[in-house]
Amino acid sequence: MSIGSSIRHIRENRGMSQVELAEKVNITQSMLCQIERGTKSPSLPLSTEIAAALGCTLNDIVEGA
Repeated sequence: MSIGSSIRHIRENRGMSQVELAEKVNITQSMLCQIERGTKSPSLPLSTEIAAALGCTLNDIVEGA
């Protein structure tokens, strides 16, 4: 599972919309959509922020939790 699909999977399991997550990490919904589709890769600091906003670890995202 890619990082983007992992983020989408965890986000959906938490019942969070793309807009909600994007607002929490100060990016646009469009940028988050591109990350989840795999057309853009998040930086390490952004990945860490996304993990915190989702209430999981960076490792959970990388391993496809």
